Amino acid sequence: MHTRPLKLHITTLGCSKNAFDSERLAAALETAYTLTHSTDLESADIVVLNTCGFIDRAKKESVEAILHYVREKEAGRIQRLYVVGCLVGRDRPTLQAELPEVDGFYTQAEFDQLVEVLQGDLRRYLVGERRRLGYPHHAYLKISEGCNRKCSFCAIPLMRGPHQSRPLPDILEEARRLIDEGVREISLIAQDLTYYGLDLYGKRRLADLLEALAQLPGIGWLRLHYAYPAGFPLEVLDIIREAPAICKYLDLPLQHIADPILRRMRRGLSRARTEALLQTIREKVPGIVLRSTFIVGFPGETEAHFQELLEFLQTYRLERVGAFLYSHEEGTHSYTYADDVPRRVKKQRYQALMALQQRVSYEWNAQQIGRTLPILVDERQGDLAVGRTPYDALEVDNLVYVHDPEHRLSVGHFHPVRVVDATEYDLWAEPV
Repeated sequence: MHTRPLKLHITTLGCSKNAFDSERLAAALETAYTLTHSTDLESADIVVLNTCGFIDRAKKESVEAILHYVREKEAGRIQRLYVVGCLVGRDRPTLQAELPEVDGFYTQAEFDQLVEVLQGDLRRYLVGERRRLGYPHHAYLKISEGCNRKCSFCAIPLMRGPHQSRPLPDILEEARRLIDEGVREISLIAQDLTYYGLDLYGKRRLADLLEALAQLPGIGWLRLHYAYPAGFPLEVLDIIREAPAICKYLDLPLQHIADPILRRMRRGLSRARTEALLQTIREKVPGIVLRSTFIVGFPGETEAHFQELLEFLQTYRLERVGAFLYSHEEGTHSYTYADDVPRRVKKQRYQALMALQQRVSYEWNAQQIGRTLPILVDERQGDLAVGRTPYDALEVDNLVYVHDPEHRLSVGHFHPVRVVDATEYDLWAEPV
C-alpha cells in the first residue's frame, strides 16, 4: 500500500544563527520528508521547534511556542514534536521534567543525533549542506560557533560553548555554492566576527577572510554582523573601504558607554577606547553606516549613567540602533548582582532611548532625499518594489519602497533608485 511521505515543519525563533542552523537541518531532512511552509503548517505531521534562550522575552516566546505545539499534538493535529536549540542548552532538565509530551530535546551541538533519529541524510548535515528557507537571493553565512567572551550578562557561552572558527577554505567553498545558487547578498554571522581565526590560526584572520570572499567571481553584497568592539582588528577597515562588494555597514554591539557599567558588564573596553574606535572607523571608511545595540536597566545603572548614554548617542549619531531591557539571566555573572532597576524605569529608559534614535534615524534618512542609491529588491507588493540599500540589513533595518507600476525592478536583482521621501525608518524612491 502506498503511503505519502510525512510532512515536517521547522519553526525557527531567535537570531540569524538559528536560521542558519535550521537551514542545515532542512537540507538533511528533506530527503526523508516533505517540508512544509508557514502557510500550510496545519498539514505538518512532525514539527521541529528551534528555540531561543537569550533573554526573558525570547525564552517566554519559546516556551509559549512549545506549549502551542504540545496542544496541537494532544489534539491529534501533529504526530511528533521535537524541541531543539538554545533553550534546550539552558534548561533541558526542566523542560524534560515539565514537558513529557515532547518527543525529544536536542542542543545545537546534538543536531546530528536528531537527523539520525528522524532518519535524515546525516552526510548532508555533516558536510554543511543547506536548504535555504528565506529569500533565495539572500543567505546568512556562519563563520564560527560559540563565544569565548566573558560578558557578564550573556548566556551564549552557556548555550553554544566556546568559540570555534570554521576553516577558511570551508567558508569560501560554501560562499561559492551560494553564489552559484543565485545568492546576491551574503551576511556574515557569528557570535563574534572579530575573534575569527584565533583558535585555528593563532591570530585574527577576519581581514584575510573578507579579502578572499570579496574576490569571488559573481559576488554581490557582503555584510558584516556582530563585530565585537574590544580587540577589533583595524586592518578589516581597509578591506571594507577598498572592496566594492563589502557593504559600507558594520554591526558593532556596544551595549553601554558609561565606564562603571562597561566594567560591570565585563566588556573589556572603556568609553574613551570606544570613542577612539568609532573615530577610527569613520575616518578609515568614509560614509560607513553603523548599527549597534544597547542594554538599558543593567544592575547599578543610575539615571546619570543613562543620561550619559543618551548624550553619547546624540553626539555620535549611530545610524542604526536597537535596545533591550536588561534581563536577569540565571547562570550569568550578572545574576550575582542585584537586579536593582525597577522594570517601570527600564521601560521608561528604553522609550527615551528609542525616541532619541527615532529622531537621529529620521534626520539621516531625510539627508538621503535626492540621492541615487543601489537597492536589492526583496519582494513586490503590487505596484511597489520593496528593497534595501547597502546600509540596511535584512529584517532589522530600513526598507525602501519604490513606486514601480511598470515592473521595471525585479526581485533578487540590484537596481539604482532615486530617493524622493523619507520617514523615521523607511525611504520612498523612484526608478532611475
